[in-house]
Amino acid sequence: MSDVALALRQVRYENRAFWRNPIAAFFTFFFPLMFMIIFNVLSGGTAGIGGGLRVADFYTPGVIVFGVITATYTNIAMMVTGARDLGILKRMRGTPLPPWAYLAGRIIHSVLLAFALVVIVAAFGYLFYAVHLPLDRLPALITTLAVGAASFCALGLALAGLIPNADSAPAIVQFSILPLNFISNVFVDMRDAPDWINTVSKIFPIRHFADAMLGIWNSLAPGSGFYWTDLAVMAAWGIAGIVVAMRFFTWEPRT
Repeated sequence: MSDVALALRQVRYENRAFWRNPIAAFFTFFFPLMFMIIFNVLSGGTAGIGGGLRVADFYTPGVIVFGVITATYTNIAMMVTGARDLGILKRMRGTPLPPWAYLAGRIIHSVLLAFALVVIVAAFGYLFYAVHLPLDRLPALITTLAVGAASFCALGLALAGLIPNADSAPAIVQFSILPLNFISNVFVDMRDAPDWINTVSKIFPIRHFADAMLGIWNSLAPGSGFYWTDLAVMAAWGIAGIVVAMRFFTWEPRT
């Protein structure tokens, strides 16, 4: 069997293992919808927020960004760290399965989950809040999601290489991403925020991911939906994540 076939088999295994844990699968898809419902109820989903946008129009792409990052960055960083501490990574490296095929299985599975979350959240917004579906900007949407998912997968692997042990993984992962959700146009509209906060948030890829997705979902925004600067910043962070992962990633538990 070729290495590519082994990688695809690993994807199938990861997918089957995920769905055989129905509680974990349920909450993976439920949490983004729960946040969307809460934010719309608290802020009034049909209320206007300026620029021709409603609250629901803002939170739909924001929750999609949150879901994609959770399925890629958070999931990979925590699961890979846990597998390393349990000795699973060390044992997998001693099998005929190529190491890259094992990681590819986890990464592709995470990306598939991310795209499934996009479909579910977009459909939920359309059905319950009459949120516009950007079908006319589908190429830009797919490209932005692909670049964002790939970048955050790379960053998740990089963080897994830096986390000392599985016990500290949840705290480190949430500390590295949760505060940025509040200053990056995901949970809070940043148009009226102080300039210095906007400047800081634009250093990180999550702000550029959220801005690009918001622009794609905004039917009043001009253009085809390709925000090249945002895509370039996300890609640069993804490349940096690959470099850090290659330097610090380890297959054996750390003492």
